[in-house]
Amino acid sequence: MPTPAIPLQGIATAPYTMRSKRESSNMNMQATTGNLEQLDQSHYLHPFTDFRDYATNGGRIFSRAEHIYIYDSNGHKMLDGMSGLWCCNLGYSQPAIVEAVTEQMHKLPYYNSFFQCANEPAIELAKALVDITEERFNHVFFTNSGSEANDTNLRLVSRYYQVQGRPEKKHIISRNNAYHGSTIAAASLGGMSGMHEQTNGLDYVHHIDQPHWFAVGPDEDPNEFGLRVARQLEEKIDELGEDNVAAFIAEPVQGAGGVIIPPDSYWPEVQRICDERDILLIADEVICGFGRTGQWFGSETYGIKPDLMTFAKAVTNGFQPLGGVMVSDKVADALLSSEGEFTHGLTYSGHPSAAAAGVATLKILRESNIIADAANKLAPHFQGRLQELADHPLVGQVRGRGMFAAVELVKDKASREKLAPESAGAVFCRNTANELGLMVRQTGDAMIMAPPLVSSISEIDSLVDMLVQSIDLTATHYGV
Repeated sequence: MPTPAIPLQGIATAPYTMRSKRESSNMNMQATTGNLEQLDQSHYLHPFTDFRDYATNGGRIFSRAEHIYIYDSNGHKMLDGMSGLWCCNLGYSQPAIVEAVTEQMHKLPYYNSFFQCANEPAIELAKALVDITEERFNHVFFTNSGSEANDTNLRLVSRYYQVQGRPEKKHIISRNNAYHGSTIAAASLGGMSGMHEQTNGLDYVHHIDQPHWFAVGPDEDPNEFGLRVARQLEEKIDELGEDNVAAFIAEPVQGAGGVIIPPDSYWPEVQRICDERDILLIADEVICGFGRTGQWFGSETYGIKPDLMTFAKAVTNGFQPLGGVMVSDKVADALLSSEGEFTHGLTYSGHPSAAAAGVATLKILRESNIIADAANKLAPHFQGRLQELADHPLVGQVRGRGMFAAVELVKDKASREKLAPESAGAVFCRNTANELGLMVRQTGDAMIMAPPLVSSISEIDSLVDMLVQSIDLTATHYGV
């Protein structure tokens, strides 16, 4: 017999203690930019931000975007020279992706992939990723981000050696100034000093020099430098013991570290060492993947044969959070042949709506000439225009590959003296560019950029022209 409904009459109800906040929220539905800025500074803790400075000075609030342009809440239009955060390779106007996500939200907005469950978009995306990667990749593990994907790499590597009866192979080698994410594990894999200073990382992760010729070996022949730095991997393996080292992780091109382009000699030597010393090679393609270097993946550009490959960002064109790991047959076969559960996963692994965005994004890239046109037409023009800056008195080096690049700022070309302490010169240049209408980033003393692959030649010219103007104004400011 069903339980009868209890009448509410005569029952005292507790007052809604959150009323003042709710009323405040309703009032701010019609918030002005000033109101939004105040709310932002009062409540929103932003990633990679000086909280005290932001609470005092605030930042910029973006309200809309179209094609390769973003608009802040004051109506200021900016050419997005960073593709969002290295992810909107197709720009912001892609209705097919929006439609795919919307349709999936109506059909199955969410279900988990735990306990022998799956959904159609995740399966379809897995097959689409297998189709665009090299033959040895036939399996994928989905995450929500590149950070989580690199955490997953550690779990996969550990499990791989466990099932082979070699659990002592657990040490991981990475590079100084690498970026592999910001969770505890991913930050440990990365080699950025600021992150390590704030966090006690994993004690089984070790670092060697980055292949940054301008910063680490400018007095050497670039190819000799590349070989020397690559061979530090072999030296570190010998130091730790080959039987104890599990994997080496690296980005084909270090993106967040400053668009570090390795010498041509570097990657073949790294590949040789990993092959000969029984070390798994993990290629972090979060930034390089999906056309940025001129091919689907940076590994193809540099002839790398990774055992595991991290992806995220541009896989959904940034429209939905999604990442993952492409798992080679070498690793997958060992995992599939072992008994027992792989005790790792995420609530949103293979999220159907995010996967739908990935399927739509890959369909656009497969059925168009965007990657080829960017590689053959746009990138040569972009890199050529930037090389015109090589003689500028403030420019120490111009480096790039495909559709991303960096311009290193110096006070003196011969000595490579920095323009100002604490990278203040590059910060000034970045802020100036932003005010002129160009979104670029500053990493150390470098101005870095990664424009969308759908930019036009004239838009690339506008990007470079605004960058030149910013550097000229920076030179004037510092009296160079």
